Amino acid sequence: MSQPDIQFLQDFSDALNRHDIDAAMSMMTDDCEFHAVGGPDLLGKSFIGKEAVRAGLSAAWQNATDAQWVDAVHSVIGDRGYTESTYCGTTADGMRSEARMIDAFTFRDGKIAVKNAFRKQRPAVPVKGA
Repeated sequence: MSQPDIQFLQDFSDALNRHDIDAAMSMMTDDCEFHAVGGPDLLGKSFIGKEAVRAGLSAAWQNATDAQWVDAVHSVIGDRGYTESTYCGTTADGMRSEARMIDAFTFRDGKIAVKNAFRKQRPAVPVKGA
């Protein structure tokens, strides 16, 4: 099985930006892990296994229906990959978040085994007219 490359990470980013959970999950191992940007533990909130990761990734779209990760720059080094992007999203209460972030990936068997997200801590701002 071929090792993921920059195009693979772009395809994964595109799936997230389309809010296409099935496409995103097809690129992850059955025992995948997602460590969110925030949460109670050292790694934030951890989601382990496909169903838990599906729920964790989908939560971003539920919390901000316009969630996007733009201006992506991808790198792959062996069994590791990195995507730097700008997260943009507006919550139901009209608060807008925009901050640079990075996803650190671990690959196994041609798929993503671990997605570990890190984001600059920046206060949300009210959307004008909201």
